[in-house]
Amino acid sequence: MKKFKIKKGDKVVVIAGDDKGKEGEVLAVYPKKDSVVVAGCKMAKKAVKPNEENKSGGFKSIEMPMHISNVKKVEG
Repeated sequence: MKKFKIKKGDKVVVIAGDDKGKEGEVLAVYPKKDSVVVAGCKMAKKAVKPNEENKSGGFKSIEMPMHISNVKKVEG
């Protein structure tokens, strides 16, 4: 299994891509895909069906995984 220096809960800064310069907390790490999910970065719209909580359905913004090489751990 691959070992990364970035773990869930670490503070990171995005160094490449559309969200370059944004800081956030790592929500998930996927070693098999070499990717991480960062809070507030690489947002995507997902269609949701109506349910008990959300009567009308609509769209929901979620964070998508990004390659681990696009983030750098923030010290401190």
